[in-house]
Amino acid sequence: MTTKATAAPPGPIKTWLMAIRVPTLPAAVVPVLVGSATALADGMFHPLAFLAALLASLLIQIGTNLANDYFDHKKGADTAERLGPTRVTQSGLVAPATVRNAMLLCFGLAALCGAYLIYVGGWPILLVGLLSIASGILYTGGPFPLGYNGLGDIFTFIFFGVVAVVGTDYLHTGAFRWVAFLASMPVSMLVTAIIVVNNLRDAPTDRKAGKRTLAVIFGERFARVEYALLVLGAFLSLPVVWLWGGASPFSLLAWLSLPLALPLLELVGKERGKALNAGLRGTGRLHMLFGSLLALGLLIG
Repeated sequence: MTTKATAAPPGPIKTWLMAIRVPTLPAAVVPVLVGSATALADGMFHPLAFLAALLASLLIQIGTNLANDYFDHKKGADTAERLGPTRVTQSGLVAPATVRNAMLLCFGLAALCGAYLIYVGGWPILLVGLLSIASGILYTGGPFPLGYNGLGDIFTFIFFGVVAVVGTDYLHTGAFRWVAFLASMPVSMLVTAIIVVNNLRDAPTDRKAGKRTLAVIFGERFARVEYALLVLGAFLSLPVVWLWGGASPFSLLAWLSLPLALPLLELVGKERGKALNAGLRGTGRLHMLFGSLLALGLLIG
């Protein structure tokens, strides 16, 4: 008689890499790159502010990921039926209290980085930091979790796109600038597209758990159309950044990432379930490549 072998649990390093969701971290890097590039293109750049903003952004992203892991488990949204990557709390790999404490540590360290950024940028950066941390926690936590009430997409667009890019540019320049706002639009669209794929994949299980994302409220077809509009909108907005924002025409270099976008539009437009995990990873790569090319193009000019 033979027994079925069970897979050995991952080691602690791999477990925590799963917990912080490494493939999502470009969402924290891209806005800081683009916001710094808009400033540097006009001869304004503070290296220490750049490093502190990058570290704070990464810590807020990791803290948000841990908050999602913890609160989704507590609210019953993550179950054995989950189609996405393993969540460490739901799977029992890490105790809920440990994930919660790690989340608080990340947000606390982000606040420490923010203390220097507030010294550089003043009260507007204090406001940005507080709102960013609050949105990271309230995305899935609190009495009215944003991600459970159809507001996750808009808050992602605002805080992980517009606020992150414009806030970074402000750190370097001391001013709220039109070029930074326009450059934040494609960044905002693509980071939101990542959330849309995630919610499209999870729509059946989210519906059972009472998690009312836009994919649940308006249906999967709506989510597919939303994804296409966000991805295409990012590319179509580039001439606006150049012509209306006064940015370098080389900002159009980001169009070179279009060959990566086209297969993703097809995949997300027709696939369901676990097949969308490839779309999620691909959209993260698209966001990173697009943002890097945009930042490079802004600097070349």
